[in-house]
Amino acid sequence: MTAPSQSQATTGSCRADARDAATSQCRIICGDNADVMHVLPSGCCDLIYADPPFDVAGSSGGGAARHTASGPDTRNRDGLLDFLRPRLIEMHRLLSDKGSLYVHLDWRTVHHVKVMLDGIFGPRQFLNEIIWSYRSGSRPSAWFARKHDTILLYAKEPGRHVFNRQRGGSYRTRDLLFDADGGPYKSTRNGPVRFHRDGPVLTDVWDIPILSTVARERTGYPSQKPEALLARIVLASSNEGDVVGDFFCGSGTTCVAAKRLKRRWLGCDIDPDAVAITTRRLDSVS
Repeated sequence: MTAPSQSQATTGSCRADARDAATSQCRIICGDNADVMHVLPSGCCDLIYADPPFDVAGSSGGGAARHTASGPDTRNRDGLLDFLRPRLIEMHRLLSDKGSLYVHLDWRTVHHVKVMLDGIFGPRQFLNEIIWSYRSGSRPSAWFARKHDTILLYAKEPGRHVFNRQRGGSYRTRDLLFDADGGPYKSTRNGPVRFHRDGPVLTDVWDIPILSTVARERTGYPSQKPEALLARIVLASSNEGDVVGDFFCGSGTTCVAAKRLKRRWLGCDIDPDAVAITTRRLDSVS
């Protein structure tokens, strides 16, 4: 099943909308994600990306975050953890046996949430600590510039989870040559050593630029992530027709990437403006 051409946005009873979404998928729901997830059936998502608010008070630097979710004061670290725990438990329940969860955080909270996720999933379900590296922003004089976020990757059942190896970037091999068909190779004493034309296999360090202030993707919504980042996640951990969930969907980048890549999507945000932006973006994707 591929995604329909038009999105379905709902702003009424989020519990009723979630029950409808369980059969239709491809739906954006306005409401508290705890309520929405609670009524969804177990195993209904093949991939979940979570970008919760993570800018706890008393620190500087790192990525910005949203303040759209209801519940405890998420600018306090303990409040954030109390807020996240029941929602991460629900995400674990919603994942299918082949499913994966990506949780996007920064240096202020990632180690606390990692311990929590080990308790919910089990430490053996942890697959990767992905570093999203970017370079724009301030340049402090008293410490190294904080220019990365961390994305924790867990599988519901390692070995059964979907993983499509990704390639990209350039080879670091010196004296790289290209044949008549554009294939890269290196000349050695024993003959040519050929490299994959799509680039090296990607590691857990992702060098993807943040959105500039003039980027065409920009919607004006806080903490919008680049579509290239979410496309990489969707391609790596789902197949066409799978259901991709984002219950802190914000401006809808996950859902947009899922639709472009012929996945089904299920998005939720408590902010009506986020739902409206997401709906407009989805309707513009052919």
